[in-house]
Amino acid sequence: MKKCNQKWFNPQKVKKQIAIAVAISLVCAIPISTFAQVLKFSIKKSNTSIQSVLQELEKGSEYTFFYNDNQVKLDKKVSINVEDAPIEVVLNQIFENSGYSYRIVENQIVIYTIPTTTAQQTVQQQKQQKVTGAVKDIAGDPIIGASIIEKGSSSNGTITNVNGEFSLIVTGNELQVSYIGYIPQTINLKPGVSSYNVIMKEDTKTLDEVVVVGYSTQKKESLTGALQTVKSDKLKDITTPSVENMLNGKVPGVYVAPGSGQPGSGGAVVIRGQATLSGTTAPLWVIDGVIVGSNAGALNPSDIETMTILKDAASTAIYGSQGANGVILVTTKNGKAEKMTVNVSAKVGISKLGRGNMEMMDGAELYDYYKSFSNQEAITFSRYNDELRNCNFDWFDLAAQTGVTQDYNVSLSGGNEKIRSFLSIGVYDEEGAVKGYDYTRYNFRLKTTYNPFEWLSIKPALAGSRRDIEDKQYDVTSMFQRLPWDSPFDEEGNLVPNRYTGWVNSSNSNYLYDLQWNKSNSTNYEFMGNLDFDIRITDWLSFSSVNNYKYIGYNYSEYTDPRSSSGEGVDGRMREYQTTTVRRYSNHIIRFNKMFGKHSINALAAYEFNDYWAKATDMYGIGFIPGFEVLDVVAKPEKVGGSISEWAVQSLLFNANYAFDNKYLAQLSFRRDGASNFGDNAKYGNFFSISAGWNINREKWFHASWVDVLKLRISYGSVGNRPSSLYPQYDLYSVSSKYNEESGALISQLGNKDLTWEKTYTTGIGVDVAFFDNRLRASFDWYNKYTSNILYAVPISGLVGVTSMWKNIGEMQNQGFELSIGGDIIRTKDWDWNIEINLGHNKNKLKKLYKTKNAEGQFVEKPIIISDGTSIAGTAKRVLQPGYPCDTYYLKEWAGVNPENGAPQWYKTVENEDGTLSRQKTSNYSEADQVKCGSSSPDIFGGFSTVLRWKDIDLNAVFGYSVGGQIYNYSRQEYDSDGAYNDRNQMKLQKGWNRWEKPGDIATHPVASYSNTSKSNSSSSRYLEKNDYLKLRSLSIGYNLKLPQYYINNMRIFFTGENLFCVTNYSGVDPEIPASDGSVIGTALPSVYPTVRKFMFGLNLTF
Repeated sequence: MKKCNQKWFNPQKVKKQIAIAVAISLVCAIPISTFAQVLKFSIKKSNTSIQSVLQELEKGSEYTFFYNDNQVKLDKKVSINVEDAPIEVVLNQIFENSGYSYRIVENQIVIYTIPTTTAQQTVQQQKQQKVTGAVKDIAGDPIIGASIIEKGSSSNGTITNVNGEFSLIVTGNELQVSYIGYIPQTINLKPGVSSYNVIMKEDTKTLDEVVVVGYSTQKKESLTGALQTVKSDKLKDITTPSVENMLNGKVPGVYVAPGSGQPGSGGAVVIRGQATLSGTTAPLWVIDGVIVGSNAGALNPSDIETMTILKDAASTAIYGSQGANGVILVTTKNGKAEKMTVNVSAKVGISKLGRGNMEMMDGAELYDYYKSFSNQEAITFSRYNDELRNCNFDWFDLAAQTGVTQDYNVSLSGGNEKIRSFLSIGVYDEEGAVKGYDYTRYNFRLKTTYNPFEWLSIKPALAGSRRDIEDKQYDVTSMFQRLPWDSPFDEEGNLVPNRYTGWVNSSNSNYLYDLQWNKSNSTNYEFMGNLDFDIRITDWLSFSSVNNYKYIGYNYSEYTDPRSSSGEGVDGRMREYQTTTVRRYSNHIIRFNKMFGKHSINALAAYEFNDYWAKATDMYGIGFIPGFEVLDVVAKPEKVGGSISEWAVQSLLFNANYAFDNKYLAQLSFRRDGASNFGDNAKYGNFFSISAGWNINREKWFHASWVDVLKLRISYGSVGNRPSSLYPQYDLYSVSSKYNEESGALISQLGNKDLTWEKTYTTGIGVDVAFFDNRLRASFDWYNKYTSNILYAVPISGLVGVTSMWKNIGEMQNQGFELSIGGDIIRTKDWDWNIEINLGHNKNKLKKLYKTKNAEGQFVEKPIIISDGTSIAGTAKRVLQPGYPCDTYYLKEWAGVNPENGAPQWYKTVENEDGTLSRQKTSNYSEADQVKCGSSSPDIFGGFSTVLRWKDIDLNAVFGYSVGGQIYNYSRQEYDSDGAYNDRNQMKLQKGWNRWEKPGDIATHPVASYSNTSKSNSSSSRYLEKNDYLKLRSLSIGYNLKLPQYYINNMRIFFTGENLFCVTNYSGVDPEIPASDGSVIGTALPSVYPTVRKFMFGLNLTF
């Protein structure tokens, strides 16, 4: 039973009371008529208080009683004797001659005092009228639990039923209608009119009122930082298993390099450009208040309630040395104080490999290509004849298949004011679009909030996952590389052995032959437990504690059979690799939140501890009988290795927010971090931010009623970064070396005790606006990020025994802007049309580098040349030089094809007689100069989406785009090689390409020759391509319906397609380079798993 210390229908208090009733009625699937008909009561009581009888009724049914304990006294004794009677009969006996009466609304029963009859009341009763009607939202759906109150009366009112309908006897001329999240309305009653239909509009100023920021929550109106929140309703039809990929194109200033098409692969997120040269560019992930690292792990996307991306110093400085790359806060779903709700989700779909613009030659095309070689006499393989035109095996189709994806999730949520819980279980299974690769993930999450006292909340939580990968994958490289003249099968359909003499390229292995036996598999376990609690000391002071323990276990096994090409030389090889990782995290926070008139102060102080421990063991064994798959059968161990890694960070932090009359806003934060991977000279680092905001639309002099929001924001602060190496401050020695069979120690690292914190100082200015009842919205942010003391492993002379040393080497700047625009084009009962657009621009520039001594003894800034580690025909290098972006390509510049002889050309620098320099063309690759050739960073990138709804049918489309920036296409270097590689297939010439054939030809491609030695395919700007694109990331159509007669509160059926088309001139498979393929430095390798096009059917049920 619910007591009300104020009058029951007080307009100022009724929302909170009704909300409890609404929460219950929302999940009640049985109409009240059926409910009342089914429930019957048998009660026999003598001289028992009314309160005791009502409590017994509550326990034996789903009815809830509401009353005002200032007006209704339930200690009066009554006697009752009913058998198999409906609720009305029972209540009539209870309240007979008691002076009280009741009103039944669904399964809530309101008890009230019967007014004393007077002559005046008799006159009023003669003027009473019955008013009926319905309350609906703009979409035409009923609003359940809306409050209907007679204006001027504090005790006459009702709430709407499951159909949004109400009935009320009134004496006045006005009714007030209200519901949480909607703009209140007043109904003027007219003579002779007894029925009214009310359409309520959402109060857009309060719907998004509270957001998670750092270690606290704030009203959106009070924010002074640059952040963006993505809610679960924007993610409901997404089919990717990667949480990172869910952000693609949805947030301005956030670039997501997608995962490859390989099942289970994740994306890489870059927020506001590359802020560091060392380690990862990934942001910090915080899940339910727990810092989990640089990725979201095995988090189930279906468990996500909101994702908030923190981008500027005002938002990220509170995370100190971990916030340099931005922060992503994830809040998972929680239980609610309502009747249990069950959600069931099932998605099933297929996937197909995409080829993009990269088309390989068939047998006839490859033969004609060979016939065009300028040195036909050099082609010596025995099968070189016209019959090759008819040999046309498709290695791509051999490896490709229609992948199948299944995703099932069940969640339960419910509780009461004392205890509420959320439980979810999920299974995701994907059979890859490349044969032989299966990925399965199992998830569970259990969260409970227990309130034993009003001042205490205890929040235990458990989460776990298991990821299984079975890998007998068909070779991705071979899909493009293998000659169409060579088939893996003989005429009888049997697999041919490795180095088959019947192949044109008889030196190749037949990987299908090896896959009869070779395989690998891995299992990853991840478990996380939380014990959090909140203590409310006073109304304005509280204490909270978050305590987390995370365990990750990873096991990988690899079996290479003695009969396979890679195992025959060692009589087979087996590998077992295991890692165990433990992370502990704890924070303890005191919060202060108080109003002083128009002044509001929200502050916190906290201590935080975060540590990491990992142990790895790697074992190889060789020599065994085929079929045995355990290490104890090997003839001898080949290699055994292992490692233990540890680090820890502890922090003190403070944050304060101040607001005056919700007009003038200010924020101050400070954090002091201590980390284990710095020496005593710089073990602790300090980080801060200060920001301010001004809600101009709240000024009294501001009279533009069509402007809903007009806010200015400004911020300045610092965040940091630590070295990716665990112990850069120490000299390290390797003790695994031997000389003449004697063990010894060799230096493996030179330490730097003076290494200090990398810091990024950010200035930001932002404007938020909303017009016309929030139908048009926009947000603009400009920022300037300046990074000092850049951490980098600097190359040094190998004469000292090591090749690099950690130093603070320089300074870097990222400057840019972000813009997001949203509009509700149509907003009616049957139609909605919404458009959201965002774009980001970032310009990166290296400002300073450390100085080294030159031959003259002067200290100068010397550029650093970086290789990406790939060498197909030379590597695509980058250069770190002040004044240029840190992802600047450093290559020999392509000068086209000599029209006279078809030779490749590059540019070289020549000194003229007068001492000036000029650029000239040369066909000698070694003479050409390496120069700066552009950057991989796009000029503008972003996305746009649109949602169109007609009644219960909706259509949702999400696009992504990028303009500017370049990709180094390693695939062309290998498969567009002008004859340099005669052991692999080649690309078809694309639109706009042509090959030189005779003098005078203006061509894009030089003359081709067998085993070409002109170095035309060596690394140069020839293979730099623009990565402009427009992508339809997803398109979904859904239908929503309610089936209360089947206890289904909501059912959604939808169909989604992903990666449906891409408009681009890029000649490779996909202009969006997967995260595993050098996305940050802009290089696309030919061995990457191609992207896939998915089609998914889904069904969501809510009971």
